[in-house]
Amino acid sequence: MIRTIRKGCKELSKQPSKFKMVDISPKDAVEREATAIGKLKLRNETAKKLREGKIEKGDPISISEVAATLATKNTSQLIPMCHNIPISKVETGTRFGDDYVEVEVRVKAIAKTGVEMEALTGASIYLLNVWDMVKKLEKDRNGQYPDTWIEYIKVKEKLKATK
Repeated sequence: MIRTIRKGCKELSKQPSKFKMVDISPKDAVEREATAIGKLKLRNETAKKLREGKIEKGDPISISEVAATLATKNTSQLIPMCHNIPISKVETGTRFGDDYVEVEVRVKAIAKTGVEMEALTGASIYLLNVWDMVKKLEKDRNGQYPDTWIEYIKVKEKLKATK
């Protein structure tokens, strides 16, 4: 750990850091892929309007796809110990139920480390954007969200090419 002892002068501290980024420099860059899924529970009426494209703010699915793509590319800015990975491809898929919307985000890269955090970040941000765009319909008379929640965000699959 480097600490400043006076202006322009630095020394290494003997105290170990409480965190560290893993050194991936010895690893080879290979094709990597991860898929994450998540679900946003909604009121039946909101889910119906979402399926029919009748949301006042516009098209939540389109903006959420863009937001998921941006989120995957910026994961290392949000999760401090995550490596900055050059993303090759992001795909989103949406499935509607009577009272939910479900997303699947697939991320691909040629990298030295996996892309599961990027996929999880994309899925999370996708669902948060949908919630933001339908929140007016989800609030109860007290301004609360008793029928709305995000659930089951998880890694569905992680793949790594072998050399």
